[in-house]
Amino acid sequence: MHPFLDKVRRDPDSFFIHHTKVEETLPMHSHNKHQMSYVEGGVAFLNTSNKSYFFPARHFIWIPAGREHNVISRTSVKMVYNIYFPKWVIPEDHKLQQRGGIFPVTDLLKEMIYYTEKWRGDVSQENKIQLEFLMALKNIVLDAAENPLPIVLPTTANEILRPVLRYIQNHIDQPLYLDQIAREFGHSSRTLSRLFQNNMETSFLQYLKLSRIIKSMEMLLQTELSITEIAYSCGYNSLSAFSYAFNQVVHRSPNDFRKQNVS
Repeated sequence: MHPFLDKVRRDPDSFFIHHTKVEETLPMHSHNKHQMSYVEGGVAFLNTSNKSYFFPARHFIWIPAGREHNVISRTSVKMVYNIYFPKWVIPEDHKLQQRGGIFPVTDLLKEMIYYTEKWRGDVSQENKIQLEFLMALKNIVLDAAENPLPIVLPTTANEILRPVLRYIQNHIDQPLYLDQIAREFGHSSRTLSRLFQNNMETSFLQYLKLSRIIKSMEMLLQTELSITEIAYSCGYNSLSAFSYAFNQVVHRSPNDFRKQNVS
């Protein structure tokens, strides 16, 4: 067992605070507490056994207790803030007991997270002032959890599909078609389509669309390329087609997304 995870699990009734400029490199794991993570100045992905959640700036990850996961950064980050919540502080009937996701960080929540920057380790009943603060932060988190970011990319352990998914990610800037990729890997279009539906509960086209949008979100946050340049870099043949698809998935324009998430 990883020494860091031993510390998280040591007292199931306490909060646990762990902020670091160096990300913990952990394999898939779980623990007995809910985890909230906020990454300052970077782009990351939360991976579970069957999904990958895009995690941009100004959003926090919520990982329910007992859920196997790991977090992988695509870029260098300034700071990773981790607050581990004991199960008892979240109401039993609240969706955060069982459901993870990516949620927006309000200015108030961001400042409260920053306030804990120098805290380390367990916060229990003996630490009354810190405990009261974290209980107030918990209430802000419950409010923020009403509006998840709707970007979830399914993944699979299927050995036939995994190289197909890697091919899509590596050629996301190019025109990609079901029949073309099926031929590339020696399948019929019908077989490949069925593999997507049966193993990932999504279509080839929906997977491709989400992959392009996620790549565009990374580029909007991490580069100074124009929106037109990003559209072509993510495989769209026009700015209007990209803007329409982005709005469909993210429910805001690429320009608005960039403005709201880049300081």
